[in-house]
Amino acid sequence: QFTTRVVSCRAAELRPEGGGEPVPGVQVVLEDTILFPEGGGQPDDRGLIGDVPVLRVTRRGPEAVHFVPAALEPGAEVLLSLDWERRFDHMQQHSGQHLISAIAEQMFGFKTTSWELGRQRSVIELDTPVVTAEQVTALEKSVNEKIRDRVPVTVRELAADDPEVETVRSRGLPDDHVGPVRVVDIKGIDSNLCCGTHVSNLSDLQVIKLLGVEKGKKNKTNLVFLAGNRVLKSIEQSHSTEKALTSLLKNGPGEHVEAVRRLQSSVKLLQKNNLNLLRDIAVLIARDFKSKPAPRQLFVLHRKEGDSEFMNIIANEIGTEETLLFLTVGDEKEAGLFLLAGPVEAVENLGPRVAELLGGKGAGKRGRFQGKAAKMSRRGEVQALLQEFISHQNPEA
Repeated sequence: QFTTRVVSCRAAELRPEGGGEPVPGVQVVLEDTILFPEGGGQPDDRGLIGDVPVLRVTRRGPEAVHFVPAALEPGAEVLLSLDWERRFDHMQQHSGQHLISAIAEQMFGFKTTSWELGRQRSVIELDTPVVTAEQVTALEKSVNEKIRDRVPVTVRELAADDPEVETVRSRGLPDDHVGPVRVVDIKGIDSNLCCGTHVSNLSDLQVIKLLGVEKGKKNKTNLVFLAGNRVLKSIEQSHSTEKALTSLLKNGPGEHVEAVRRLQSSVKLLQKNNLNLLRDIAVLIARDFKSKPAPRQLFVLHRKEGDSEFMNIIANEIGTEETLLFLTVGDEKEAGLFLLAGPVEAVENLGPRVAELLGGKGAGKRGRFQGKAAKMSRRGEVQALLQEFISHQNPEA
């Protein structure tokens, strides 16, 4: 916590990170703050000004701008409270990134070009097209050795024109930077120009887990990692998943993968058999219709199980030169598929109207119009439309 004063307060809107409507509120500038504004690859802090929640902290030149939902009185003394759990998590990830970047450059010459502190995991962009599995293993081993060595992490400030600044690792200063520059030192390992928040000793990182690499942009490689409490949370989540799988699969964790492979194989075989049965059913349905003594001009069928091929087999077997077919598959209360088949002119006329009634979209050619339907429950209205069309075409039908 920290006591300070409100310098200014002005109306503003906040655009949510996940999108959506802007949130009305105010931008507050304080005499000083303990809340970190987003920058340098690190997200901003959260906290309270009095009992008013701080929803975002950004940097405007040398000022930290706090977005809050309610106005505060300029000149008022306020108590600023920091969300420590979020802050400590960011400290662990950011110091972890400095350590990984420094060791990756020392061991393999891989320079860091950028990084991102994500909500679930963090990513370091390395200026190399390839990082091998062996290099990842060696890097992980080395950074965790440094953590066990309990290496101090210190912060110092230098004048912007101090010659020593040139000896410090840096990706450059923002264009609007003013005042001294801040250097974060990991003793004997790294000196880095940085505005972010860090632990005071590598032992506070607890452990670092490198999750692997992903292909980056422009011949670069993304190294994915977790540090500190995120590793513990990941293990807890994995253990919960493991327990659930053990219960479902009725075997131990070492047998889970093989059990899932067997299940996948069984499912594929069942799907294949199911498709073959559906094709046989489609042929039988069509033959039963054709065996009726009096030819009918309209054939309507709905089936919960089925697919486009099922409907097309029926249409092929019945023939569509004289009969108008309206076929649907899917759950009565959910989305499904439809096929309208018959004489070319009739289908061209009726197809778009059928799709509209079913709340769906479709396309057609050569006497067939098929697509997706969002309102399967309106099949009766479609059938009435088709009956009416046939009656107009052939009053005696």
